Amino acid sequence: MTETPREELPVVVIGAGPTGLAAAAHLLERGLEPLVLEAGDGPGAAVADWGHIRLFSPWRYDIDQAARRLLTSPGSTPGGWVEPDPHTLPTGADLVERYLAPLAQALGDRVRFRTRVRAVARQGADRTRSLGRERRPWLVRTDGGDVLARAVVDASGTYGTPNPLGTSGLPAAGEADAAAFLAGALPDVLGRDRHRFAGRHALVVGMGHSAANTLLGLVELAEQEPGTRITWAVRGASPRRLYGGGSDDQLPARGLLGTRLRDAVEGGRVTLVTRAVIDALSPLGADAVRVVGSGRRDGVDGPLDLEVDTISAATGFRPDLDMLREVRLDLDPVVEAPSRIAPLIDPNQHSCGTVPPHGEAQLAHPDDGFYLVGMKSYGRAPTFLLATGYEQVRSVAAALAGDRAAADAVRLDLPETGVCSSDLAMRADDDGTVPPEALAAALTEVDSCCAGPSAPQPITIGAPPEGAVRGFATGVAHGRSAD
Repeated sequence: MTETPREELPVVVIGAGPTGLAAAAHLLERGLEPLVLEAGDGPGAAVADWGHIRLFSPWRYDIDQAARRLLTSPGSTPGGWVEPDPHTLPTGADLVERYLAPLAQALGDRVRFRTRVRAVARQGADRTRSLGRERRPWLVRTDGGDVLARAVVDASGTYGTPNPLGTSGLPAAGEADAAAFLAGALPDVLGRDRHRFAGRHALVVGMGHSAANTLLGLVELAEQEPGTRITWAVRGASPRRLYGGGSDDQLPARGLLGTRLRDAVEGGRVTLVTRAVIDALSPLGADAVRVVGSGRRDGVDGPLDLEVDTISAATGFRPDLDMLREVRLDLDPVVEAPSRIAPLIDPNQHSCGTVPPHGEAQLAHPDDGFYLVGMKSYGRAPTFLLATGYEQVRSVAAALAGDRAAADAVRLDLPETGVCSSDLAMRADDDGTVPPEALAAALTEVDSCCAGPSAPQPITIGAPPEGAVRGFATGVAHGRSAD
């Protein structure tokens, strides 16, 4: 087989989400040719799926610097790009429409949509072959054929591979057969998916911010649609961590989010099942599914046997590693993140999962020229910031261009509220502004593992989109929470 010189090939970026497109912008700025392969029909396909949700970081932290330079360069987009107000909190739909779509347009035919990557390997060498391995290009197999690359940056995220409903990390019996009843981690219960929940019995599984968002949406829906019933199942002994538990919680006030959710449970609008174990799912025709297992309700342990119409599984996400079986990876055995950053984000040790600035040196694997970046670089760990991903790809692009000094000079400008203060938007006034005193209060609630605060400044979030839960900001783009 004739080997193609690696330096003549593009750098393949898997995924056209925020981190993937930022990687392309940095590579292009460094004089390297990027090729972005995206399985979806457009940029930010995963983000678009939860477009009704408002982020908890304002635009200031959501736009990569190289991407901004590309977007503001003459002729990059027809009519020019209008940068959003840096102090406004966008929705997922805003992020796609006002940032990712123009950025993909500026990158032009360097972005290929409807191109799903199935596997990554070295051209002509499986995982066991070492001789001359470093000289061989990367082979990226897609549904449309093979693509050769000088390096591969996997920014495909984890949103497409949710954790199962069953325990022990395994699907419950019949979970695959019940797929039609699963509405995902962040259904639009007041908009697009309203018909699946209105007047029906919904089960929400999980104890992170995604579950809380869905539950609060369902509570609002139940006020509008009689007959809407809500059951909330958590695997832990108590939802105190999500409510905010004073001295018992490292984040003592998850703000009004936790307060509203606790009030809904105590008021009987949400039925809570703790210590929940889901053993089996059995479809009951086309309209309902039986959920069997065990749990505690009203302080009493016993069997769990529910008939529900829809299930929102907000149990977190995990990386798709099957496509990387022929790549020599150095991953932590616990969280499946690059081993050098894994101890800093392990949820067994860190409540909020922040991580110091890190770059190419911490993301490198035994196979040179391959990197996991963005949400996928966190593996199963529950918290990620867009700003972290942007710094990752800046460093990786510098290293691939041969600028070792720039690659190693990592830095990170974190939001003033830290990664953990996801209830900031809940504190907004009616005009959509978070006043300085509310911001200062939020800052005092950030655990010491989060980013340190700077001087509080007002942040405007704007009016919520129709069908959104006002003020809540999900953890999917910046910090997703496992059960």
